Amino acid sequence: MTKLFVNGGIGNACLHCLKTWSSCEILSVSTLQTQVVRTLMRPVGKETGGQVSKNNRGLKAIDLVQRERESKGKSKSRKIPKTDNFKETHTAVSPVQHRVSQLKQLSQQLQNVHPNVLAKALHKSIIFQNQDVIAINKPYGVPLHDSTDATTSIKNVLPVLAKMVHGMRTETRLHICHSLDKDTTGTLLLAQTEEAADHIHSLFKALQMERKYWAVVVGVPVPSEGVVDIPVIEREVTGAQPHFKMGLSPLFRTSDNGEGVTRVRANRSAHSAVTNYRVLDSTHGCSLVELQPITAVKHQLRVHMAFALGCPILGDHKYAHWNKLAPQQLPEGVLRRLGLEQSKARHLPLHLHHRQLTVPGFRGHRELIVSSRLPRFLTSTLQRLHISLPDKNGTET
Repeated sequence: MTKLFVNGGIGNACLHCLKTWSSCEILSVSTLQTQVVRTLMRPVGKETGGQVSKNNRGLKAIDLVQRERESKGKSKSRKIPKTDNFKETHTAVSPVQHRVSQLKQLSQQLQNVHPNVLAKALHKSIIFQNQDVIAINKPYGVPLHDSTDATTSIKNVLPVLAKMVHGMRTETRLHICHSLDKDTTGTLLLAQTEEAADHIHSLFKALQMERKYWAVVVGVPVPSEGVVDIPVIEREVTGAQPHFKMGLSPLFRTSDNGEGVTRVRANRSAHSAVTNYRVLDSTHGCSLVELQPITAVKHQLRVHMAFALGCPILGDHKYAHWNKLAPQQLPEGVLRRLGLEQSKARHLPLHLHHRQLTVPGFRGHRELIVSSRLPRFLTSTLQRLHISLPDKNGTET
């Protein structure tokens, strides 16, 4: 077979098919002609150190064409095909993966954003405003104060929020009136004056503020309504992962014979904690519970539900176990209805929402009751579990 050699140049005829380049049957595509000519005209010595390689001495035109077609085929394969081959190169996202991506996006959407973006989100979440206070529906995953897990906090963006509410020239300073955990959503009260802030702080300190939380818990509390009155204390958990968490410090313990209880000495470091609870609805191994804390102790509701009633709040991975830090273990039926696997349960957010806050009247104002809507992820969970929400009259809907 005739071979095509390069010797300092090239003519206008293909020695393989003995036709001119314009009518060459091998190089019928004009773009391939150009690429082959460039390949044959490549200067000697850049890649071989000044010597013509053995592979380049006997290159056939058909080999060059085939190589060029293969390279073009590879470049096309990198693009997303529009044919049925798409299923082979891009696997479809499973429902579990889609659900996990939604939960990941939820937990990261406002934690590391520009302060102006967070301030704008808080401005949109205002649910009440008068001359003394502003109430917002706090989003999930945003801390009130500086945190190592987030680049910004609600406290840091309060000056920007004040300008959005009152204008750029305002001198109004907003004050946080009470605490909410980073992963707790719901009603957050901001005072617009120092006088209002001091008054509301005094109401919280005197336990005169009525607060109601809604929580989705794993299990069904027994009895369905009652009061948990067990002090709470912060303890160190030793082991492979030493850490601190709040725990129970009961004043009574079961007697040795199991026939009664005996009172024990109260721990000086324990805090009195009292929680009213009421089951609103329950099905498929989970419940929607209304919690009303009478006292204000760190993580009081989470500890009472997990360790006193044995019904931890859904997504509360900190208090899912006492002696270790691990994702919450969920029953198979609950996982199936939530569209998750146990290995992905760690992405579940804390299902605790500050539903309603009642402020006694002051400065000529009547009693103020502020309610906030449930976040979308919580209502979605209720729908998946077929748990009903009570209407305004207290009946289930």
